[in-house]
Amino acid sequence: MQLGVCYYPEQWPRTMWADDAKRIAELGITHVRIAEFAWSRMEPRAGEFAWEWLDEAVETLAGAGLKLVLGTPTASPPKWLIDAYPDVLPVRADGTRWNFGSRRHYDISSETYRRECLRVVTAMAQRYGRHPSIVAWQTDNELGCHDTVPSYSPAALTRFQTWLRRRHESVEALNDAWGNVFWSMEYPSFEAIGLPNLTPTDANPIHLLDFRRFMSDEVAQFHREQIDVLREHAPTADLLHNFMGFFTTFDHYRFAKDNAIDVAAWDSYPIARTESIALPDEQKARYARTAHPDVSAFDHDRYRAIGSGRFWVMEQQAGPVNWAPWNPVPAKGMVRLWAYEAFAHGAELVSYFRWRQCPYAQEQMHSGLNLPNNELSPGGLEVQQAAREIAACAALSALGAPARATVAVVFDYETQWMFEIQRHGKTFDYQTLVFDYYESLRELGLDVDIVSSRVDLSAYALVVVPSIAVIDDALVNQIERSEAQWVFGPRSGSKTDSFAIPSTLPPGALQRVLPMQVLEVETLRPTLAPALSIDGARGVAIHWREHVRANGETHVDAQFDDTWPAVLSRGKVRYVAGWLSHALHRTLLEQAARDAGIETQRLAEGLRIRRRGDLTFAFNFGAQSVHVPAPADATFVLGNALLKTGDVCAWKDV
Repeated sequence: MQLGVCYYPEQWPRTMWADDAKRIAELGITHVRIAEFAWSRMEPRAGEFAWEWLDEAVETLAGAGLKLVLGTPTASPPKWLIDAYPDVLPVRADGTRWNFGSRRHYDISSETYRRECLRVVTAMAQRYGRHPSIVAWQTDNELGCHDTVPSYSPAALTRFQTWLRRRHESVEALNDAWGNVFWSMEYPSFEAIGLPNLTPTDANPIHLLDFRRFMSDEVAQFHREQIDVLREHAPTADLLHNFMGFFTTFDHYRFAKDNAIDVAAWDSYPIARTESIALPDEQKARYARTAHPDVSAFDHDRYRAIGSGRFWVMEQQAGPVNWAPWNPVPAKGMVRLWAYEAFAHGAELVSYFRWRQCPYAQEQMHSGLNLPNNELSPGGLEVQQAAREIAACAALSALGAPARATVAVVFDYETQWMFEIQRHGKTFDYQTLVFDYYESLRELGLDVDIVSSRVDLSAYALVVVPSIAVIDDALVNQIERSEAQWVFGPRSGSKTDSFAIPSTLPPGALQRVLPMQVLEVETLRPTLAPALSIDGARGVAIHWREHVRANGETHVDAQFDDTWPAVLSRGKVRYVAGWLSHALHRTLLEQAARDAGIETQRLAEGLRIRRRGDLTFAFNFGAQSVHVPAPADATFVLGNALLKTGDVCAWKDV
């Protein structure tokens, strides 16, 4: 359990550096991230590197006993580079170019920009790659942020055509896979294929999907080019990228594969994310100062799997931020709570953004651990408290890796893309559906792993698939070999890999283990709410409902009031033919957990628990004080059994 902070020496007078380094170390912080936005200071003019200031910053921080994470500066190309190569600016879907003057103003597909990035990264790595205090490198920063991926540039078009040739091999095969006979969209050659923008009505959905796949591969390849340089010159350092919460522009599983990262890091802004995602307004109001209890946990569990068990929080909210629709001040205790929450989910490091609030430029309304006058902020005081607690308690400072959960939730990036391309109803969002299932499981006191459908799922007792557009034979083979209970949500198996309806009707290959067919689907405006009951809980379908037919030995476990099946099952597999109201999802999953032999407990409003090693952590995001479900003879190593708002405790079972 280590603490870190993001620090920008280039933004402060050199006379402050030594004191900052001393105070950072005294606060209990061990890691400092630097330099990810400093290209203009590293190379003020083309080919003229100025390392002296960075040498001094590195030695000053290292001299205070701090470990460094060095960021490659490629998220912000300097003005001289843009002036020399204006074509590196990305192009939006409407055909206009982004301008210089903020960050992420580059085209991921630009060969020129990739060459320039490799040049500066190589120079950095050669100079600092074997420095003993630089323990990790971060590539770029928040790849794809600000809608800069995809880019619709001429460079992207050329590379997309090459990508299509590799994928489909012949234009005849592409025309067939894409169904281009529809609306006379057939292409005579790969060179004739354009980008899927500026069309009078919808572009072909498979054209859009292949473009999303291509751009996802572009992001991964851009990162991998830097990783290859860093592995050569910094062979002992951890290599990572800082992903974002609730972000699906590229496939993080593919990004991370083949040893492309050592650690999955991500940037956690719980209150801002609560304000930004598609949660009910009632929940946004209830958790305005604490954040939704599952909004950070969701990505802790997702990135733990993406990092093969290793994850860091590279940027943790330390107070009010600047970028959400509204930016409340966190409730007292929350900055401390979020640190323990990340550690409970398996984080090795929680790093705060930033050391000191900057009084100028775009992020001057974004808090840090210090106020602009160099006084510890309220959040900084909470970090100081957490650091002292961790240092004083051996049980906290020596936690092992988290054990595999008994419950897996399958999350699939291509499903998100398919359903964005063809929502069918404007309120249907795949990630929000997954989150609702995840929230339900956490309300039942369960630990959860969020995983790809392509990993080995045999060790789980309950596998929850809120939806997955394409069900292939490999997944069905896993189901057949598995002893787990399986729950599939709506739209599962609704498409093929070529974005078509399966010839056997949805849910496609799942019919091998659950004989049923989806005959038609409907999206539900708020005035349409088919009602049903599950195990005494009453609710409705929202957003989406399917008319299905049970075949063979498939059993109808619940039906809507208009008699259409709502929940179907055969043996260990359930299918839910709609997006159900939250209480119904929770009841359904409670049943499935019981059938899987998993003990559940409905937690008090706003209370969450998470187990790591021999400790159980409890967190109170709610407005009322709550008692935690600890055994009477439990030994508390942090806090006690009564939690106020924003408080945390941890205990060992005797």
